[in-house]
Amino acid sequence: MRLWSVHPKYLDARGLVALWREGLLAQAVLRGRTIGYRQHPQLHRFRSQPSPVGAMADFLRAVHAEALERGYAFDARKLSSARGSGSIPVTRGQLMHEWSHLMAKLALRDPARYSRLANVKRPEPHPSFRIVSGDVETWEKRPVTAAGRSVRAAGASPRRPSAAGRTGALP
Repeated sequence: MRLWSVHPKYLDARGLVALWREGLLAQAVLRGRTIGYRQHPQLHRFRSQPSPVGAMADFLRAVHAEALERGYAFDARKLSSARGSGSIPVTRGQLMHEWSHLMAKLALRDPARYSRLANVKRPEPHPSFRIVSGDVETWEKRPVTAAGRSVRAAGASPRRPSAAGRTGALP
């Protein structure tokens, strides 16, 4: 599950659809309507809000607005009518970590979008978030170095080994 802190306008079509679906799943988790993903670390920042379901619904409303802007037909009836109580803090380090992650995905999935976004140095956050100073969030999965330490540098590009570089992978 990836509930992007970056503004949904940066996502490619595949990423926006995935965000919508994963956001709806997160909303179901926060409503207590599913047994899976209850302990997912990305839900911590929503659970810390006075109205977790409202915060997630607000998050999804912004995703829905971006979808409408692009001419997609996401079903707004799936959104809770609850409202959040304001913006959620996101650290600059977390935002930049996600930006690096997104850019790596776009380089492979949507090179044209990647090229259009390559010069963005300070991406905007999702409308549900406000930027605060700080490093990558402690709940974030981070790449691990050869020495077994997680990478902490803000903006560090998480790299996954290629299929050929993984143990047991076929060439």
